[in-house]
Amino acid sequence: MKEVVLHVYDVTNSGSEKTNNTILQINRIFKDRIGLGGIFHSAIQVFGDEEWSFGFCEQGSGVFSCPPGRNPMYTYHERIVLGETNCSIFKVNQILRELGQAWPGHSYDLLSKNCNHFCDAFCERLGVPKLPGWVNRFANAGDTAMLVAGNAAFSMKLFQIHCLLLQFFPHVYRCIF
Repeated sequence: MKEVVLHVYDVTNSGSEKTNNTILQINRIFKDRIGLGGIFHSAIQVFGDEEWSFGFCEQGSGVFSCPPGRNPMYTYHERIVLGETNCSIFKVNQILRELGQAWPGHSYDLLSKNCNHFCDAFCERLGVPKLPGWVNRFANAGDTAMLVAGNAAFSMKLFQIHCLLLQFFPHVYRCIF
């Protein structure tokens, strides 16, 4: 049995100190005080000194690794032990190869196929519980809202919101459009 650890980060990579501080405040209020969630990046660590996650890239797999708790794109928030896996290191490597093929970088979607969805899929394969609901609650709520409100007015409003987000998170541009 090997421990499976979730590493959670605040998404503070906008290049704007004001925006980053706003995100930190949102995460503290909505996650830490109210328990609803926030704007988070996540990664899974099992066997060794690498954590695994998913992100956008134009070609190849979106699955990537970095040292645990040290993703340079984000601000570290917390470490959560999810449980223990019965998988051997060889099985974990096989799972990562399979996920690497099933999760191409160009398929990244901020609301419906992001790093938190990847971590849930990885946890399922490892036989440990999924991520706490608060980790991806904002994206899930946004995705549900998009499905429920399939009208043009909502789509236009959402487009305007995406445009505003792109101002503050230009690296996301390729992920959304």
